Amino acid sequence: MTITGGLGRWVFAAALAGACGAAFAQPIRIGELNSYKAQPAFLEPYKKGWELAVEEINAGGGLLGRPLEVVSRDDNGNPGDAVRVAEELVSREQATLIFGTFLSNIGLAVTDFAKQRKTVFVAAEPLTDKITWQNGNRYTFRLRPSTYMQAAMLVPEAAKLKKKRWAVVYPNYEYGQSAAATFKQLLKAAQPDVEFVAEQAPALGRIDAGAVAQAIADARPDAIFNVTFGADLARFVREGQTRGLFKDRAVVSLLSGEPEYLDPLKDEAPEGWWVTGYPWYSIQTADHDKFLRAYQAKWKEYPRLGSVVGYSTLVSIAAAIRKAGSTDTEKVIAAFRGLQADSPFGRITWRAADNQATMGAFVGQTAINQGRGVMKNFRYVDGAAVLPPEAEVRKLRPAD
Repeated sequence: MTITGGLGRWVFAAALAGACGAAFAQPIRIGELNSYKAQPAFLEPYKKGWELAVEEINAGGGLLGRPLEVVSRDDNGNPGDAVRVAEELVSREQATLIFGTFLSNIGLAVTDFAKQRKTVFVAAEPLTDKITWQNGNRYTFRLRPSTYMQAAMLVPEAAKLKKKRWAVVYPNYEYGQSAAATFKQLLKAAQPDVEFVAEQAPALGRIDAGAVAQAIADARPDAIFNVTFGADLARFVREGQTRGLFKDRAVVSLLSGEPEYLDPLKDEAPEGWWVTGYPWYSIQTADHDKFLRAYQAKWKEYPRLGSVVGYSTLVSIAAAIRKAGSTDTEKVIAAFRGLQADSPFGRITWRAADNQATMGAFVGQTAINQGRGVMKNFRYVDGAAVLPPEAEVRKLRPAD
């Protein structure tokens, strides 16, 4: 890997010597941008995931007889900077396509850029539904299950709790707003007598956890739906536990079973919350075992969900280029629609109706085991099972 200064550019062209004849061909160059400095907990493992995939691809002969090269830059966690970086990747670096982004508002900005520049963009992580629905376009594809999909995974468990009075807490930007709105809509459909008695929407990264916890407690809800993550989640958990907020009160929480956010809490992790997450230590499938062994052999550490996302994104991009037999934009778009690709969670499909992958997530309960937070009683929910019918999606999505 070559690291340069300035805009934080990483140029990764691994295992070229092992790519035989491909080592001497002009590389296929793709661009990547993400909020590495702003969101390191998720994105450092994510980067290791896509680096592993690039290494495996090049060791296996590359793509179309050529080595694969990724030019990666930091978007500074800012939509304006992200668009500027995306333009540089396409114009200056001559990237065939671009992928990445983490925060939903940044993903939406790059989604619009892809449409304007007629460039394929594979959104790896941002979860807002708008990326593939209301703001979707023929050039933009998304890997991870959206806020709608993950809320739909959790609502059956929420409804089983039979709690009437709910409070909601979420970061006040696109992802949080979208997740909260979808959960309320879906839970109301499943349980018509539900009431939402409190709503707290602190700014991302600036939660006053004590005040938020107290405001929720004052509303006396029977249950809480939480969408905070990262440092905000840790603060909320600690303040909530200190104030007894979670005692005898059900909690349903998006993303909180992901190691990136659960591990830092150690023995302070909450117990009994229903969450989406990634119990890497207990998944017994051939696809995951293969990925786990390769990841641990290269990086000498266990994977996080970001690792799976980074790896799966590159594997899918490679599969699309192979299927297209070309790096031509229109041919890659055609190849992505209906594409089937492997992932550590098994085979996924990139749905033609909305360019959304069917990657799923694990749903289970939090617990503490040997001084650390884990997931128990979990099951994998296939993303295809929680996607709306294609006819409904076409009503939401602009015509291509």
